[in-house]
Amino acid sequence: MTVAAETPLSPRKTLTVCGGAHALHDGFTDLLNVLYPLLQAQFGLSYAAVGGLKAVYSGAMATGQIPSGWLAGRLGNVTVLAFGTALVALGYGLAGLTGSLYGIVAGLLLAGLGGATQHPIASTLVSAAFPGLRSRGALGTYNFTGDVGKVALPALFALVAASFGWRDALLLTAAIAVAGAGVILATLPARSGAAAGDTTRQAAGRDRPWAFWLLFFIHIVDSSVRSGFLIFLPFLLRGKGADLPTIGLGLSLLFAGGAAGKLVMGWVGARLGVVPSVVLTEAATTALIVAILPLSLATSLALLPLLGLMLNGTSSVLYGTVPEFVAAERRTHAFAVFYTGGSIAGASSPFLFGLLGDAIGLGPAIACVGGLALITVPLVVALRPAFRSG
Repeated sequence: MTVAAETPLSPRKTLTVCGGAHALHDGFTDLLNVLYPLLQAQFGLSYAAVGGLKAVYSGAMATGQIPSGWLAGRLGNVTVLAFGTALVALGYGLAGLTGSLYGIVAGLLLAGLGGATQHPIASTLVSAAFPGLRSRGALGTYNFTGDVGKVALPALFALVAASFGWRDALLLTAAIAVAGAGVILATLPARSGAAAGDTTRQAAGRDRPWAFWLLFFIHIVDSSVRSGFLIFLPFLLRGKGADLPTIGLGLSLLFAGGAAGKLVMGWVGARLGVVPSVVLTEAATTALIVAILPLSLATSLALLPLLGLMLNGTSSVLYGTVPEFVAAERRTHAFAVFYTGGSIAGASSPFLFGLLGDAIGLGPAIACVGGLALITVPLVVALRPAFRSG
């Protein structure tokens, strides 16, 4: 297959645009948590029906990531990323314009498929612009920008929805997505390759399938631990005497630490190396989860930012390592597989841990979540030969 000539990527511009796309898409996803209660009130939906709406969006996003990678290999990463962002605009615009439940379902399906393009493609563009070990820190920064969108866009959506209604808020969201698609097309070359002067280093990344799949399994365990702890944390805090605002504070403290962890650990991983960084974050995650169980509410709240840093920090190290084990021409597909696996683990583990909690109780189940993180330690140590052979 003949591929059009590629234009070198500007590292700073690529990270800025892809980080902006990450902020937008993660914000587009999280603002749905504001929308669902409004839809429940207007249409008289049951909790199961609300869960069904969430499943439509999440399912479309999870199943669309691998096809997005395949499509990007034929049309170009930037083209598909812009198209996906425009598809989000179409979905939210349809839901806002129709105002019907059928229109909302169709809109969520389209928006989920559009959102599926962002993670694998933007990650590939950033890793191409920052070859070699530089990709770890750059992907850590990219990973952090998603949390900025998770804070900003749901707040904006809530403000507009409270003032003008949820339909107008969706139309504003669609307009933002259209603007985002335009910026992507206007600022990044349609056919983009390694950064100027870095072609040789970019091509140096070669396939190590065994290392990629081992990294993938570590990612699955890490995502499962994170989602499992999040589902239990509100109940743990309530058991310590927290009221609803305090539970919200606890979650905010954990998320703030998690956002910092994504940024900090990407750069730490580039300096300490993958193995020491993952051993540090996962061992600390286990220690902090187990330590919080008997502590008072005030002490637990004080530890949550540090726990969030460790709990989320591993992800930046893992994402930043994918390019080292996959040749450049297969990275979009590899990132799509990687993110899809994390999405499935994040969706299924709360249910499985919930069953465990019902069977053995809240405290022992949380201890099991913390203990699961330790499985990653021997696995990441087993990756050492892959780095030595690089």
